[in-house]
Amino acid sequence: MIDVSPVKNFIINNFLFGDGSKLTTDTISFLDSGIVDSTGILELIAFLEQEYEITITDDEMLPENLDSLQHIQAFVSKKKTC
Repeated sequence: MIDVSPVKNFIINNFLFGDGSKLTTDTISFLDSGIVDSTGILELIAFLEQEYEITITDDEMLPENLDSLQHIQAFVSKKKTC
């Protein structure tokens, strides 16, 4: 499994203005909790592609891949092993 602490820091610094109190667990939904909106997902994708040296295709841009730290960890780990 990949380390998602860079993702967590990115979200806290770019979407929560340094206040990580809304990011209470690794399973919290970014969209449902209002942490990230649809435009923010695109920023998150760009970060993931750069940070983990992966390419995320249009058909992979799904909530089950990108809507929580837990989902991102599983998704990116799978991408890195392929």
